[in-house]
Amino acid sequence: MEVKNGNLEAAIDQLLNVEKQMRFAGDVAGTKKAVTDILLLCFEAKDWKSLNEQIVNLSKKRGQLKQAVTAMVQQAMQYIDETPDLETRIELIKTLNSVSAGKIYVEIERARLIKKLAKIKEEQGLIAEAADLMQEVAVETFGAMAKTEKIAFILEQVRLCLDRQDYVRAQILSRKISPRVFDIDSSKEKKKPKEGDNVVEEPPADIPSLLELKRIYYELMIRYYFHNNDYLEICRCYKAIYEIPSIRENPSQWIPVLRKICWYLILAPHDPMQSSLLNSTLEDKNLSEIPKFRLLLKQLVTMEVIQWTSLWNSYKDEFENEKNMLGGSLGDKAAEDLKQRIIEHNILVVSRYYSRITLKRLAELLCLTVEEAEKHLSEMVVSKALVAKIDRPMGIVCFQVAKDSNEILNSWAVNLEKLLDLVEKSCHQIHKETMVHKAALKV
Repeated sequence: MEVKNGNLEAAIDQLLNVEKQMRFAGDVAGTKKAVTDILLLCFEAKDWKSLNEQIVNLSKKRGQLKQAVTAMVQQAMQYIDETPDLETRIELIKTLNSVSAGKIYVEIERARLIKKLAKIKEEQGLIAEAADLMQEVAVETFGAMAKTEKIAFILEQVRLCLDRQDYVRAQILSRKISPRVFDIDSSKEKKKPKEGDNVVEEPPADIPSLLELKRIYYELMIRYYFHNNDYLEICRCYKAIYEIPSIRENPSQWIPVLRKICWYLILAPHDPMQSSLLNSTLEDKNLSEIPKFRLLLKQLVTMEVIQWTSLWNSYKDEFENEKNMLGGSLGDKAAEDLKQRIIEHNILVVSRYYSRITLKRLAELLCLTVEEAEKHLSEMVVSKALVAKIDRPMGIVCFQVAKDSNEILNSWAVNLEKLLDLVEKSCHQIHKETMVHKAALKV
């Protein structure tokens, strides 16, 4: 509908009368058409001020139909990208945001509007404001929103919190997404909604696929755990990225990821989870493509003392090269932590082969001073990584576990039982030999 300049107001008034008649008659289709035609007139005339005014006025009409408001908001959202300047765009988004606030039937549209506004704020460098805007919306409660769109929205909330270094809120928001949601097979046929169920809308074209969202999720979690230097969790995140089919099919993508898995496994403190991941990674056939890392993991599994200087000289270039690969450097403290893990490994090896050892000899095996060896050993005992006692006046370390009286009595009882079994077997053998000898004499 084309309107000459000056006749815009007259045309709008004419359509407002039609809209009023249709609204009072309860004609949904007629009201929707009248409302969208009014917005179209304002848009074609490029009268953005009138457009904003009409959106507010139409939404406040007595007994306004929900379907008409929904159609109006959806129609106006198409005009956002057509606005002549940034100020007009922000004004239109804010108008639509105020109209859709508190209305459950346009909650998805409101979430999309806030996402657009947050993106504009971020481009202006106002990251804190953008993060606050995004946190106003709890998309996990939206029944009609597509699953991928919900996940993408929450991930955007997490990313903005990480950008403003609000790590506590980032962790809270990340817990709204269960990692199991990425393992659901999307190729299966979708169930047809039953009568009365909410109809789930199709996500917009710019929303990534579920597997792409999985990669984004774990990359954000790596950023979060990197802040805490939680190497084991970082390793598990890279392991999850490594399992994505698109990554596994491309050697140029999975080799850097597998390198990161190996490094963070070595940097992680020794515990059952770390040992389990270490053994499962060693069984990976792809590890043969990077033999140096296979050898490094093999050294950690083998119960032998590792010489720190020779290891560092062999792997220093590989360590430094990580900053140029996927995920960037391993962290400022990574080199110190690597040395710490090798020392801890060596102490565990010594505790396996010795029940008692002098501090001087322990320091020699660890290539450390006596004070440093005692410090590292004490830290491991405090963290309950091993059981040990140090006799400082004598300079002796005892790795034996102290037994209580019940355990000692039980061990004695077991030893006595074994001794009596041996005596009984010996008597039986002597008796057998005597009988055989007597039988031979009779012959």
